[in-house]
Amino acid sequence: MKDIPTKERIIYSALELFSEKGYDGIGVDLIAENAGIKGPSLYRHYKGKEDIFNSLIDLVASHYEEGFAIKGGEFPQNMDDLIDNAMEKICFTMHDDIIRKIRRILAKEQFRNERVAAMTTRYYLENLQEYYTDTFKIMMDKGVLKQDDPEYLALEFVAPVSLLIHIFDRQPERESEVLEKIRNHFKHFAKVYG
Repeated sequence: MKDIPTKERIIYSALELFSEKGYDGIGVDLIAENAGIKGPSLYRHYKGKEDIFNSLIDLVASHYEEGFAIKGGEFPQNMDDLIDNAMEKICFTMHDDIIRKIRRILAKEQFRNERVAAMTTRYYLENLQEYYTDTFKIMMDKGVLKQDDPEYLALEFVAPVSLLIHIFDRQPERESEVLEKIRNHFKHFAKVYG
């Protein structure tokens, strides 16, 4: 971690510590120590803990959007593509270390911080619903998906997945069961609406 610039080391240190102990359980001295610097040096890069936290949220938002980007602007051409694309995004969500840690932080901090509460709603449901609403509109236009309310279908598609990922977060030993249930959910969706 010494090769990483100090400002980034502070952010990654905060990510690690906040995910373990929550925002209130961590002080700037511990963040600095974990980043390999002295406490006062931290203030050369950030105004304080809230500034670190806000920078961390910005970093994660960018990382999440990058991981969910549509590769090459292509939308699923058939139901198998939809399932494969969705499972790829699920695996990113479940296994990316930064995303896993931020989910823990969001779960703890959403009741303390309005920005985090809004971000939690945005990432757990709204972004996914918007993404799949747009995807389903295109798939309906191409005749790949039955004509229906794309917004409602998107909600139906993503809500069970969010629930299952929360189960995985609490019980990672159930990963294979969770992934199987998610894939079966997608297959059922494809059978009903494809």
